[in-house]
Amino acid sequence: MKQGKIWGETEEIFNDGKVSVHYLWVKEKGYCSEHQHVGKSNLFYVISGQLEISIWREKGVDKTIIGNGESSFVPPGVYHKFKAIYDTECIEIYETKLDPDDIERRALGGIANV
Repeated sequence: MKQGKIWGETEEIFNDGKVSVHYLWVKEKGYCSEHQHVGKSNLFYVISGQLEISIWREKGVDKTIIGNGESSFVPPGVYHKFKAIYDTECIEIYETKLDPDDIERRALGGIANV
């Protein structure tokens, strides 16, 4: 479903419950809010244009500009935002953080005596 945003448009093109892929069209100088995702990572892949990704770290803000065919990764729990330098088309991929304790064993593994 396509959604209009003040900075452009976004449309989810895939979602299997663990990964969500969005097509974004961002107007020149358009930017999103400063935000974080508790359990999701973001990967931005630029199709055309240029996107500035700001990531807030302990020692300040890291800014990276990515262009055609380039990507930038934002881990879960990190404040970030994007801003288009020019009109930009990109893919945004959300991936959920897997829980390493997400296992329920019925029996222990081992080596069988054949």
